[in-house]
Amino acid sequence: MQSGRVRIADIADELGVSTATVSNVIHGKTKKISDETVKRVQQLLEKRQYMPGMAGILLAQNDSKIIGVVINDHEKYEGHTLEDPFISASVNALAKETEQAGKFLMLKVTDRWDEIPKFASMWNMEGMVMIGYCEQDYKKLREQMHIPFVVYDGYMEDLGNLVNIRSDHFDGGAQAGRYLKNRGHRAVLCISDNHVCMDMERFMGLKSEIPNAELLIIPMEQKARSIFYRAHLGEIKKYSAVFAVSDYYAMDVIQFLKSVGISVPEDISVVGFDDVREGEKFVPALTTIRQDSRQRAALAVTMLNRLRKGDGEVSHVLQPVTLIERDSVSEVKMHKEEG
Repeated sequence: MQSGRVRIADIADELGVSTATVSNVIHGKTKKISDETVKRVQQLLEKRQYMPGMAGILLAQNDSKIIGVVINDHEKYEGHTLEDPFISASVNALAKETEQAGKFLMLKVTDRWDEIPKFASMWNMEGMVMIGYCEQDYKKLREQMHIPFVVYDGYMEDLGNLVNIRSDHFDGGAQAGRYLKNRGHRAVLCISDNHVCMDMERFMGLKSEIPNAELLIIPMEQKARSIFYRAHLGEIKKYSAVFAVSDYYAMDVIQFLKSVGISVPEDISVVGFDDVREGEKFVPALTTIRQDSRQRAALAVTMLNRLRKGDGEVSHVLQPVTLIERDSVSEVKMHKEEG
């Protein structure tokens, strides 16, 4: 027997039985094995302090207890997908909820939808949470995967065997607009890297409260964004407040404004969206729209379990959002309101 970790083959050789017999005893498949052989195998496993590979045990079971979390490696993350505050908060919440449910979380970051079915099949997953993909990807995945999955903020009509959990993006934008309006702001700029889906809903919510709010499409890449801000500084200075569609962009624009001598919130107020931890510690502490990552993760795990058992409804679920008031918004200065 080789030194180091004990293998199934080592146990089989010592007892003069097949590796299949030892493996079946380990996984509890003993109906066709004599009681005497089962006992001999178990005793030697204990004596040799055999540590089974967890993956092997899970894959041999009908209920693997593995939940996959797959995140789109979108170009806007510039190779740092898991460092994005919203993504990291979502993964952290899912990790806590899966552990509490007695499940295992397995994470994959990819921009290729065709890698996802292989990933699910390889690990015998019982369900999956998908973040950041588009409708055509979900359609292809439904055709190739038969396990239930939950989507975060998907935009689709025909759901199939999945639940789509969406934050109330329109209401979040409306809450931000109402708050800014009550603080005297009328000239409000919304910044986003696109004008579709959830970001457009947030902007339209803002406009429902501040009809003359404008949308400025900014570059995804950080260096290009800084150059863009400098080129549009004169335009930005016309506004008393900026509503960023994410906390990441809110903190980014605050840093830029500081670098060119513009004070936040004294000169320009800023509101974000997500309520990531970094925003609370930021200077000034960021006023934002909170998406409850823990609540969403708990719902995702619950719905996966229901779908798997066949007693869950395939549906869109709308999750409420809440405005969190901090220090990045001030009362508007009269000259800004008049301008």
